Amino acid sequence: MDLVELLPSLYFLRFPVGHVYLWRDPDGLTLIDSGVPGSAPLIADAVRTLGHVPSDVRRLVLTHFHEDHTGSAADIATWGDVTVYAHRDDAPFVRGEADGPPPILSGWEQELWDAVHAGMPHVPAPPVRVDRELDDGDTLDFGGGARVLAVPGHTPGSLALHLPEPGVLFTGDTIARAPDGQVILGVFNADPPVAVASLARQAALDVEIACFGHGEPVTEGASRLIGDAAARLTG
Repeated sequence: MDLVELLPSLYFLRFPVGHVYLWRDPDGLTLIDSGVPGSAPLIADAVRTLGHVPSDVRRLVLTHFHEDHTGSAADIATWGDVTVYAHRDDAPFVRGEADGPPPILSGWEQELWDAVHAGMPHVPAPPVRVDRELDDGDTLDFGGGARVLAVPGHTPGSLALHLPEPGVLFTGDTIARAPDGQVILGVFNADPPVAVASLARQAALDVEIACFGHGEPVTEGASRLIGDAAARLTG
């Protein structure tokens, strides 16, 4: 895991699969996603590197239910006074009350799916409580007010977080960045046409920095690159 500063208040925790982001406010820390199972000690080390302790984490926002994003949530939820958030439509899957829908894989995605899962821990993500179920348009009290966007398609309850003041967007797996740097539609979608519409919605936002669940963040001009990705799919 690598710890990369994107802004004085924003840090990128780079994992081989399933990145994590940390936002730092004076009243505590917010984590966006939790990585694969077993990632919690590395995330705790990153928190300490920044001069904090794990109990300074106040919020854990899960962008969707997949195990490379919720895998260490149950551990992080025990660190202290941590509120766990997920979208209403993915919350039952996060809690382990039901199985989420599988992705619809194109031919090339099947090969990528096999390669990605070969490198992941062969343990399921343990269920975790969801303290607050989110809906489109909700606002969370970090980063000057983080707006929740419902962006289904990758999963029924995928969400993005838009921080208008610093111009930051957390996309989860709805958008990704390929190894060549191109911003693309996220892969492994349960409803591909709806996923395209969710990408287009995010392309309309004014953002400078985009933080993806897979691939390197965009640190300047993110709106243009996301718009280009949407245009390739809908133009």
